[in-house]
Amino acid sequence: MSIDFVVHDADDAVGVVVVEGVTAGQKLTGWIMDQDKTLADFVVLGAIPIGHKLAIRDLQEGDAVIKYGVDIGRVVKPIRKGEHLHVHNVKTKRW
Repeated sequence: MSIDFVVHDADDAVGVVVVEGVTAGQKLTGWIMDQDKTLADFVVLGAIPIGHKLAIRDLQEGDAVIKYGVDIGRVVKPIRKGEHLHVHNVKTKRW
């Protein structure tokens, strides 16, 4: 089985895409590293470039984005499970 995205811990809100060419409607397989679990048949809602984040659960405006067990920012507009996370919907809390 090939892995398309990785998640550090089951409590994380996002995974990182590790393959090229991810498109809307594609079914991906994810791997949760700390628990050595697989997320199978995970449907992507839009194109996501390699190295970018995808939501592994629904996130609401103001929610913290947790990646690798660390708060990396806040949601500035709702994000559905399977959507791309980037500067258009997540902002840093540093400023």
